[in-house]
This record gives sequence, C-alpha cells and structure tokens, in this order.
Amino acid sequence: MSPATRPGLLLALLTLLLDQLSKWWVLEVLDLPTRRSVELLEAGPFALDFTMVWNRGVTFGLMSGDSAWNQWMLAGLAAIIAGVLLRWLWRAETIWVGLALGMVVGGAIGNVIDRFRFGAVVDFVDASAWDWHWYVFNIADAGIVVGVAILVADALFRRQGESRQSP
Repeated sequence: MSPATRPGLLLALLTLLLDQLSKWWVLEVLDLPTRRSVELLEAGPFALDFTMVWNRGVTFGLMSGDSAWNQWMLAGLAAIIAGVLLRWLWRAETIWVGLALGMVVGGAIGNVIDRFRFGAVVDFVDASAWDWHWYVFNIADAGIVVGVAILVADALFRRQGESRQSP
C-alpha cells in the first residue's frame, strides 16, 4: 500500500457518500421526479437548476438503452473499471494521483449503485451560461471529471525524474 492509498480511499468514501446522500435528497425529500425541475439560481447569463434525468446510458447518455441486459452490462463494466482503479490506487505514485483516483472510484461506485437500484443513473444538476448548456449531471459525475482532470494534469506536468512517492 502506498502513502497515497488511505487519503484516496477516504476521498472515495466521501465522494460516494455525498453522491448517494444528494440523490436520496433529490428523490425523497425534494421529490424531483414529480416536480421535474426546480430553479435554484439565475444571475445574469448564469443559471443553475435541479432537473430530473434518468440516464440509462454512459457519459452524456451514450450507449443508452432500456433493456435490463444493457443496464447490467453497463453496471458490470463500471464495477470492473472501479476495481482496476482501486488496484491502481493501492499503488498510487503521489498524493494527487491517490486523491484523483479516489474521486473517480467513489463516483464510479455511486453510479453503479444507481444502476443496480434504479436501472439508471440519477442526474439532476443542470447548469448553463450564456448560450451554453451542459449535460445534466450528479456529484459522482463531478468527482469522476475532476479526478480524471487531475490525472491528466499529473501525466502532462509531472517533472521528469520527480520522485514517484513525493506528494
């Protein structure tokens, strides 16, 4: 186990808990499936809403399908990927890599739980600015995107010869 493993696992757990709590809140307390959309903020060209979307595909709705086979295949694939990333986390070279992997793993597990529970991923954060409107997403998706961005930055900008175990 590397020195980055524990912080990464803690961040994976935190990402997973925040994701599942937020989904419970929008489904059970806010009752977003019934309300469909709730305006949160409109400030000039910026808007932030909660909008209910059941994502039956992967990122941006790709490979979408209603069949149970499709949902089990996507959940299984995400679980395998999370397992591979956990193995990488166990050997993380730096604290940044460990934290990034933690966010990705926590987010992936959060979305796998949704697929097993609901047959789809619960997406609800709806942001826009000027004429640009992003896809509706959730906390798990945000963790995955931020984690991948950190991994890419680490791969691009880590100095040659830098100690693999340094923070």
